[in-house]
Amino acid sequence: MTSSHQEIEAKFYVRHLAAIEARLRALGAVCRVPRTFEYNLRYDNPAGTLLQEHKVLRLRRFDDIRLTFKGPGQAIAGALARTEIELVVNDFENAQLFLNGLGYQVVMIYEKYRTLYEWGTAYAALDELPYGHFVEIEAENPEKITALACTLGLNPKTAVAASYQTLFVHLKQTRSLTMPHLTFEAFSGLVISPDDLGVSPAD
Repeated sequence: MTSSHQEIEAKFYVRHLAAIEARLRALGAVCRVPRTFEYNLRYDNPAGTLLQEHKVLRLRRFDDIRLTFKGPGQAIAGALARTEIELVVNDFENAQLFLNGLGYQVVMIYEKYRTLYEWGTAYAALDELPYGHFVEIEAENPEKITALACTLGLNPKTAVAASYQTLFVHLKQTRSLTMPHLTFEAFSGLVISPDDLGVSPAD
């Protein structure tokens, strides 16, 4: 990472997540968080100011509980660079009350299962979302991400700079879906293709 508050990452849609995990292990990557359910609440004010300004305020429960702010993103060579500031908190419910007290409300719930690997100075997350599987690589610059993707056998030209939430919005438009939240229950019984998401498989 270029600084403690700078996030540079790219995600890749994949069909065979287990094969990617096997490659990571063979390459010496270390599993820092085994497969764990991740629950996210995205907040905004009633005017939708954060969405209009392409900012994210999120409360996440994963291996710990974190309150996250993300600034507007800039797409660079298939990667997404943006400011990210995180605070670890110890009480999920009180954090919700805190945000509600400031006038923020939940505008979206999104879920996934994530397995997190540390790979030298980079991180690789194996993400299982209700609409598909992804590998997310975070490193100090886009060139490093491209090199690591190639090492994993992923086509760097298929990198997805869009966020999971942006993909969700695109999917709802493509398939005329109306569910407000990106949850496994909401997607039960649905079959989603890469074309629906506007992405190409990287593996």
